[in-house]
Amino acid sequence: MNHLTHAFPKPMLSILGKPKLEYTLRLLPKCVDEVVIVVGYLGEVIRTYFGNSFCAMPIRYVQQGELNGTAGALFSAKDILKEKFLVIMGDDLYRREDLDRMTKKDLAVLACEMENADAYGVLKIDGQGNLLEILERPHDPKYTLANTGAYLLKKEYFSYPMFRVSEREFGLPQTLIQMKKDFSIAVEKTKTWLPIGTPEALKEAQEKIHLFISET
Repeated sequence: MNHLTHAFPKPMLSILGKPKLEYTLRLLPKCVDEVVIVVGYLGEVIRTYFGNSFCAMPIRYVQQGELNGTAGALFSAKDILKEKFLVIMGDDLYRREDLDRMTKKDLAVLACEMENADAYGVLKIDGQGNLLEILERPHDPKYTLANTGAYLLKKEYFSYPMFRVSEREFGLPQTLIQMKKDFSIAVEKTKTWLPIGTPEALKEAQEKIHLFISET
């Protein structure tokens, strides 16, 4: 995002005059009774804006001291997470109805059906719709299920070792796949998901936000 994130972390970039993260919190399923936000770069901007509660939901903050990947971020909050919890990316937009369907499962991942899914991490499923494998950017057009970075997890996740994906980072989905030998992991599907990682995607969000806020 270059100059756009000099003063604001990506989740706080504006969409129609409101921080992107505000839409995320408003679109959480009704069953969510508490929010835990893992903050890093310019985290004080998020703390100042939202404070200790939003939409009657208490908010707790965890500082990710070392930028060690998505699994590292999640593990930094393990001591305050409940037995079952929803994990979503602060940079992305999801539909409430998709997240709500996930909360009905024991373990779940949200996949977006799309033609160019191979540009993202992709999911392979079995005949029952359960997760078989996660491939990172395979660049193969036969894959149509993109990993959206939304997960319904439970505390057993922290019983598995963080999976290293680079010299400094540990991956959340790569750690999750280790659970497959002990649990079924449902893959819920959607066709509406918007990752906001570039200025072009932020501009697209201005035009498509109505696809999400119509549910609030």
